[in-house]
Amino acid sequence: MKLGLSIGYSRAHLDIPVKLIQRAEELGYDSVWTAEAYGSDAVTPLAYLAALTKRIKLGTGIMQLAARTPANAAMSAATVDAMAGGGRFIAGLGVSGPQIVEGWYGEPWGKPYYRMKDYVAIMRKIFRREGPVTHDGKEYTLPYNGPGAMGIGKPLKSILHMNPDIPIYLATGNESTVKLTAEIADGWLPMGFMPGAMDEYRPWLEEGFRRAGNGKSMKDFAITASVHVEVENDVKAALAKLKPEVALYVGGMGHKDKNFHNDIMVRRGFGDAAKRIQELYLAHRKDEAIAAVPDEWVDMKSLVGPPARIRERYRAWEDCGAETISVRSRQPEAIEVMAQAARLN
Repeated sequence: MKLGLSIGYSRAHLDIPVKLIQRAEELGYDSVWTAEAYGSDAVTPLAYLAALTKRIKLGTGIMQLAARTPANAAMSAATVDAMAGGGRFIAGLGVSGPQIVEGWYGEPWGKPYYRMKDYVAIMRKIFRREGPVTHDGKEYTLPYNGPGAMGIGKPLKSILHMNPDIPIYLATGNESTVKLTAEIADGWLPMGFMPGAMDEYRPWLEEGFRRAGNGKSMKDFAITASVHVEVENDVKAALAKLKPEVALYVGGMGHKDKNFHNDIMVRRGFGDAAKRIQELYLAHRKDEAIAAVPDEWVDMKSLVGPPARIRERYRAWEDCGAETISVRSRQPEAIEVMAQAARLN
């Protein structure tokens, strides 16, 4: 089992935990992951970290597709990878949600399935530099020939001779997009993953591998699951610290009729709680929404409590089917405890 470190995105002030990341690298962590919502971006911190680290892989978890064109995503990935010495960048991509896509980026939600499919295909063409890039997809065309086009767009090939094999991971969670991920991506950043979840996902992944048609299988595919880690002697207090984020995502990160995080909670058997959290959150009763988050739900998807409890419960994650567990924590103690659990040191 490999370990990653997820540092997320900034809140009100940008704070990149450089010393924590350097310590994780010393302990043998394999990767560090950044994120973006509608504040700090996911790529720039990795360029900074490339200069302050030596070998740890640099992953976006995730770049939002609407934030940049496929060509710009490929350019950004290739630039940071080159700055880092090559072979360290992982391009993690996701569609975000319609509220951010349309409300923040001013783009139509469109057809996310085909957007991801086109996006990955264009990025791979750019990485490989096999010729001037053209693409005739359902969501993207190169050269552009839609409304407002002058009709003189020219197919181009990247000036930069880049790593042709920069891995692309997709963050997905429903049946159609998980199948697509297994078909076209090098790895997967699963939504709502926890021990036991592979029973649901494995048939979808196997179908995606079959569609790839090249003998692809689990051995060719990386799965990076994330888990909150909180070292705290009082387990109930530790669970309580994680509930505000659950309430935000399940209750308010998306429209009441289109919330992927809420959907995951429903699929895991917590439908009543998911509905109640959303009702309270959208009614601006946030404290009540937080209180409505079940302890059991938080405990299923996190590792919290004293070090001994974390190490013991880690065994289930070790056997969950993921290749890498990305630790969501800025607690120095959590980084150390997880390294001990994974026997990195």
